[in-house]
Amino acid sequence: MVTAESIEHSIRASLPCEWVSVEGDDGHHFNAVIVSDQFEGKSMIQQHQLVYRALGGRMREEIHALSMKTYTITQWEAVNKSHT
Repeated sequence: MVTAESIEHSIRASLPCEWVSVEGDDGHHFNAVIVSDQFEGKSMIQQHQLVYRALGGRMREEIHALSMKTYTITQWEAVNKSHT
């Protein structure tokens, strides 16, 4: 069964990240927050494609649904600043 931890590990192994958090406990549906400087200058679609690439065949074979929010480091800092 797929776990949130194994998805997080796959993302971190293939994509340099400042922050990754994956949640989900049913083995099929997951939510992720990913912060990476690799997202700088890319559209949201391009950012998500980088994550899908990092997960490789797992997206087709193991993971039923992955909802994600992707941020550049600057965007992440702004989001966190607005919550304080």
